[in-house]
Amino acid sequence: MALVPFDDRDGQIWLDGAMVPWREAKLHVLSHGLHYASGVFEGERAYGGHIFKLRTHTDRLIASGRILGFEIPFSAEQIDAACNQVVAANGLSDAYVRPLAWRGSEQLSVSAQQTRIHLAIATWPWPNLFGDNRMKGVRLDVANWKRPHPETAPTASKAAGLYMIGTLAKHAAEAAGFDDALMLDWRGQVAEATGANVFFVIDGALHTPTPDCFLDGITRRTVMALARERQIVVHERAIQPAEMQGASEVFLAGTAAEVTPVRQIGELSFTPGRITETLLHDYDKLVRMAPA
Repeated sequence: MALVPFDDRDGQIWLDGAMVPWREAKLHVLSHGLHYASGVFEGERAYGGHIFKLRTHTDRLIASGRILGFEIPFSAEQIDAACNQVVAANGLSDAYVRPLAWRGSEQLSVSAQQTRIHLAIATWPWPNLFGDNRMKGVRLDVANWKRPHPETAPTASKAAGLYMIGTLAKHAAEAAGFDDALMLDWRGQVAEATGANVFFVIDGALHTPTPDCFLDGITRRTVMALARERQIVVHERAIQPAEMQGASEVFLAGTAAEVTPVRQIGELSFTPGRITETLLHDYDKLVRMAPA
């Protein structure tokens, strides 16, 4: 299937307060965000025309910008309204939504205090990240790249630059025949996949790494709440790679991945089971509930 480039599509993109034709939503090649990764973004999904946990995503977008030292020049209410507007303008019901804020082209150096902050919001149809592989379980390689110490990178933000090592890790995994990569942190502990959090079922309980050097995902927190509603014990803790062999089930959780079973990590094999299936169905049901 031929790829459809993201710069050559029909539709509308919200850019700095106005809807513009998709192909006209451009920035200059000397924008600071392109050269120095001074940008933050969100990944959101609309189900049945409703963006799941929209305000939670918007609040995190604003907080991520502040961590990177800038204020997005729109209120949370304005950003929420713009996200809903762009979904409607493109005639979509089920869709992926991508807000992105970045430093502009007024300065091009390490110091960029005088740059204008831009905000764009786009949306497009995008099924589950892993497509047909989702239900049978995806295969993860173990990445050589590590999630960094929080004193070396703004790990609490959804900053564009933090995804560079995720891209490198995923490309290496795909070249080796896997779907994605499991990343460890700088200590050698289990962290996450390249764009989703990871959960292990061990002795009937749910175990997930403490997000002290990677993003505490919104889907992650949602799945933990769903598990507790089912009286499933949830442990947030440091997880060593050797402990993975004691897991009976493994799954990923993220906006793009939703809840996706894992059937292999490196040389270890897993069988998607009852807990994974239950939480997958609970999540799918929750995101399609109309807001109260």
